[in-house]
Amino acid sequence: MKSLLITEIFPPKVGGSGRWFWEVYSRLSRQDYIVAAGNDERATAFDSNHDLPCVRWPLFLPTWGIISTKGFLGYARLFKLLRSLIKQEDIKALHCGRCLPEGFLGWLAWKWMGIPYLCYVHGEELQYICKSRELYWLSRLVFSGARLVIVNSKNTQRLVNGYRGVVQNRIRLLRPGVDTTYFRSNAQDIVFRAEFGWKNRLVILTVGRLQKRKGQDYTILAVKKVKQVIPNVLYAIVGNGEERQYLEGLVIREGLQQYVRFFGEIDQANLLACYQQCDLFVLANREVDGDIEGFGMVLVEAQSCGKPVIAGNSGGTAETMIRNETGLLVDCRYPDLIAEAIIDLLRDTEKRAVMGNQAVKWVRENFDWESLIVRAENIFEELSVKVRS
Repeated sequence: MKSLLITEIFPPKVGGSGRWFWEVYSRLSRQDYIVAAGNDERATAFDSNHDLPCVRWPLFLPTWGIISTKGFLGYARLFKLLRSLIKQEDIKALHCGRCLPEGFLGWLAWKWMGIPYLCYVHGEELQYICKSRELYWLSRLVFSGARLVIVNSKNTQRLVNGYRGVVQNRIRLLRPGVDTTYFRSNAQDIVFRAEFGWKNRLVILTVGRLQKRKGQDYTILAVKKVKQVIPNVLYAIVGNGEERQYLEGLVIREGLQQYVRFFGEIDQANLLACYQQCDLFVLANREVDGDIEGFGMVLVEAQSCGKPVIAGNSGGTAETMIRNETGLLVDCRYPDLIAEAIIDLLRDTEKRAVMGNQAVKWVRENFDWESLIVRAENIFEELSVKVRS
């Protein structure tokens, strides 16, 4: 039975959700799964290097609602593509990458063509949806029709449970994982550290989109205090986003040009090396106007490389670590608290080593894709059974 994943966020676009989908569906049967992914200028080059059946659609919608002409026409255009692909490929089930907008396409296919669907929920999108009566109504519609709802953390499950009387017993937990054979620890690479300007400095690393909830701004402010205690500290920021200009200005205003470096988006080989060569990984996430970090795959990847992590105590990041054993949870609304946690770990080499070793073990036992894919296939089989019945 062939199933179709619809997702705007998919490699080569950068993002934890897209990487999650890639890791899952690239490990599944090529005969049974196909992906309809969002457009990207780098997609042709990316798709030429894999054999996962994939079509590219203009899935980005400037508005997720249907009341406006722009929203209505956007959904109509995408549903036309969906209907054609369903018939062409004999699709029997849909996997929707988010509640909106992908989930509404699933709902339309169910209503018009009788195609059942499941829906992924990542957490952060629900906070945005709940700010709009129209989007909240649409999301309830999507959840009411979904055969299954897949959540990435218990925190996200708690948010979905807020849709009382809609989802009921159809929620399934599937945490993002990591390829532990790829994300692994490595010895110090003097050449890499020299090329990236790290040399003998103690490096704090953050990987992720540059947006307020990720906390790069407060980590920069924390570095101002850290450097007073640890003069050779360097904060390396990997990723791009809407906050970059503000963050670069913040670094200049605080006089931290020698202590903070922006690397933008980098290739996978250099990203892996950044994880392996840094001394500490920080994702100082906090809730900003309802926007939360649903899980935090980068925290799992860093731990898989043997690095202790620091994360905010909001959203689903607590589920990525063993608190005080593989990482620290901090109230990241306060830069001083971030600074204290960073100083605590950077000053204690032995503590970092012990936490890093424990982190590798924790990830291998709980987040390796080999076991998580079995869980994913079991969930997908539930949808298949429902279709056949």
